[in-house]
Order: sequence, then structure tokens, then C-alpha cells
Amino acid sequence: MTTTVQETLALLKSIQAQGGDEALAKSITTAQGLVAYDLQAPAKNLYPQYTPLRNEIPRVGNGVGLATNWRVVQAINGSGYDAMGWVPEGQRSGRMSYQTANKSASFVTIGEEDQISYEAIHAGQGFEDLQASMRMRLLQKMMQKEEHAIIGGNASLVLGQPTAPTLSAGGSGATLPGAPTTYSVIVVALTYEGFRGSSLASGVVTSKTITGADGANYVLNGGSSAPSNAATQAITLGQVLSCSTPAVTGAVGYAWYVGASGGETLQAITTINSVKFSAPLAGSRQPASTVSGDHSRNSDYAFDGLLTTALGAGSNAYVNYLPTGTAGTGSTLTSSGRGSIVEIDVMLKAMYDNFQVSPSTLYVNSQELNNITNKVLSNSSAPLLRFDQPVNSSDPIALMAGGTVSMYFNPFSNNGGYKIPIKIHPYCPPGMIWGWSKDLPIQYQSNNVPNVAEIKTRKDYYAIDWPIKTRQQESGVYAEEVLAVYAPFAMGVIGNIANG
Repeated sequence: MTTTVQETLALLKSIQAQGGDEALAKSITTAQGLVAYDLQAPAKNLYPQYTPLRNEIPRVGNGVGLATNWRVVQAINGSGYDAMGWVPEGQRSGRMSYQTANKSASFVTIGEEDQISYEAIHAGQGFEDLQASMRMRLLQKMMQKEEHAIIGGNASLVLGQPTAPTLSAGGSGATLPGAPTTYSVIVVALTYEGFRGSSLASGVVTSKTITGADGANYVLNGGSSAPSNAATQAITLGQVLSCSTPAVTGAVGYAWYVGASGGETLQAITTINSVKFSAPLAGSRQPASTVSGDHSRNSDYAFDGLLTTALGAGSNAYVNYLPTGTAGTGSTLTSSGRGSIVEIDVMLKAMYDNFQVSPSTLYVNSQELNNITNKVLSNSSAPLLRFDQPVNSSDPIALMAGGTVSMYFNPFSNNGGYKIPIKIHPYCPPGMIWGWSKDLPIQYQSNNVPNVAEIKTRKDYYAIDWPIKTRQQESGVYAEEVLAVYAPFAMGVIGNIANG
């Protein structure tokens, strides 16, 4: 005992000899980590949760069986000459006839799963209820996927094989190598799902194998067409390589593979049906040889979204793909010179002339909202604009920058016209404007269509807490549903719009 005390005193004397009392005072600092930890609870959920279509479209339950079915009376045809109903005295009119069709939409399942260990549950006590927050985030993620499905789910639309690109070389000042050099180009069309799932870094998705939480695998198609046949073009140093292909119905994007014949790699993804190359090609990109066959739809697992329904054959929806124009430049929206857009005016007029309907909302990407604003708020439309200074205001005249078109007046509708909201949707692809009417106008009286489109559910959102087999709690959120669009003619799509 005496020896230990003596050793301790000797150690203290040694420390003091090196730095005195000051050395002892500074031996503990914040560097030792003996501090509290200021953790704000609960966790900050910094991810966007925006699902306007899912929120707006009515959800109707009581679905049974494998599909929801309905019968449509598409037209009532009068006898004789339809525009005249005259009948001679004492005689009877001819009999009218009907145009009918059977419709159906199969129920599918949409879902998401997660798991949490008991250690995580216990360690999170006092921070947040991790089981509850896991279920909330599960539901939110499934709703995000549901929003994508409502827009562009694809069970029926087949893209097929695009036409081999038309190529040309010209101009000067480009840095694309050419000595001369012959370039080969292949194009792949992309559906909404294909465009959302593809990138230059990861490539075009043909199919994806999903391993479920139960260990079973299933395969989903990625939304890509079959690759086109290759086209070739020789260029000399300084020339630009221009490529185009006829617009593919149902496509919202195009993937371009360029290189030596047999060595083409992914070099561009566009929302118009053409592209230009003037700089050296990027290396280490997806080879065209990895893309084969058509993978545009999921007929067994998906339902058709609004956009897919409108673009599908026989929908009677208004569909206009703008002309190819100059390769790599494309066709932009056109200002009418009177404060409107020619292409939108044509769509609204056609929808009224053919079916007496009007979109209730126009959905656009931020790019198209900017293009619409630039075309409408132009020098030519300036005489149509007026600034009002408030009466009895002592403030100087002040203008707010950043004026944006938020409504579009449709003169082609009953009762003196209709103001259509223009809404940005983050999932709406660039180069596309699409609108739909959630209600049919009054002239469709007795139509037995309470909703133009609705989510018909066989089993709406339900959660499953799976039996415990490890020290983890596994949970899933599912819904069994289908998007039923009863009046597809009440939709309009303008696509292949170039930026500008």
C-alpha cells in the first residue's frame, strides 16, 4: 500500500516537473469526447412526397374477381339521315341503332416491404417509434410508386422496333473524331417507365429481376423497345453527326447508341426523336449488344396509366407528336401571337369538336411551363397585358419579376369558356403536355359515369406484419387495384416537344 502511494506521488511530481499545475488542468478537453450529444428527435424526413393524381382520383372499393368490367354505349345512331328527324303524317320513324363495346381492367397488386431488427427498435427508444415510422415510410413509398403507375403504368402498349435512324453529316468546327470515320447508330424507344428508369450512367433497363422478401424471384420489363437496325454514316473531321427516327407512338424518350459497327454504346437519352453529336464519344457506357427484344410492357403485373391509356390504339384521345424538324433541334411550341400556344389551341378545339370535352387540368414538366411562359409572355403579346396600379396607393409602382402562366383559357367549351389550371408535375416527362378531364360536361347527362377515371380496389391499402422467424420484424404494405378509365377520349397529349 505504501509503495503504491509513493509511486503515485512520484508520477504527479514528474507531471508537474514537465508542465506544472497548468499541465494537469489541461489534461481533459473536448477532444476526449466526454460531452453530451445534441440529437434532435425524431429524424427529419427530407424526401419529397407529392402524389397529386393519387390524391385526386377517387378510390372505389367492392371490387371482386379478377377484373372490373363494364359495357359502353359509344354512340346512338338515328335512322335514315341523322341530322333530320322528320316523319310524314301517319307514318312511323325508322328504328335507331347502338354502338356498344365491352371493357375490362384486371386487378393487380402493388406493394413495398421493409424490416427492422429488435436491436434497432430498442436502441431507438426515446428518439422515435421506429416501427411506426417504418410503416409510414413504407406507405409513402408505395404511394409514390402508385403515382408513377397512375401516370405511365403499361400493361398493353407495345413499342415494337423503331425505324433505323436517318443519319447525315455536315457543318464544321465539331470535335467528333473523323478521318473520315464511319459511325453506326442504333436507337431504342422508351416508355414512361423506361425513361424514368434509364440513365447514361446505368444504361437502359430491358428487364429487372426482383428478389422478394420471401426469397422468390420475379422479372419486370423495364419499358424499352427492341433496338432498331443500325444505320451508318461516314464523317470527316469537324463535321456534326445528325440522327433522327420517326416518332414512336407511346414513347416519351429515346436512347441513342453510337460507335463503330458492332461496338455502339449509349451516348444520349432524349425526349425528342432526334439528336446531334459534335464532341468525342463518352467511354464506358452500356453497349447496344446488351439490349435485345421488346421489353416495353408488363402485361401480367401492371395496369395502364392515364398517359398509356391515352396513347393506346382506339382510345380516341387527342394525341399529337410534333414533327421531327431539324435533327437535334426538333419542333418547339408555337406562339399564336395573341397570348396563347398554337398546339394547345388545336388540341382544345379538336377535343371539343370531336367529343365536346375539355381538360380540367394541364400537366407539364418545369421545362414545358417555362416554354409556355416564354411563348405567351413575349413581345408580340405585350399589347394584351395590362398593369393596374391600386387606387389610393401611396406606394410607388412596383413589378414582381418571374411572371408565369398558371391558367389557360379554353374558349372551346360550353357556357363561355373554361379556365384550365396548368400544373407542374415532377414526374411528367420533359417534352410532353398532357391533360385529362376528371368530369364529363353536362351534355353527357345520364351517362352513369360518376368518375371519368377511378382507382377500383379489390382490397385497398393493407399492412401485413409477417410471422417472426428471426429477431427482425418484417412488414409489407399492399393494395389490389386497377385504374379504370371510362372516358379516355377526355384526355389529350402533345409530345415530342423540343426545348425552346
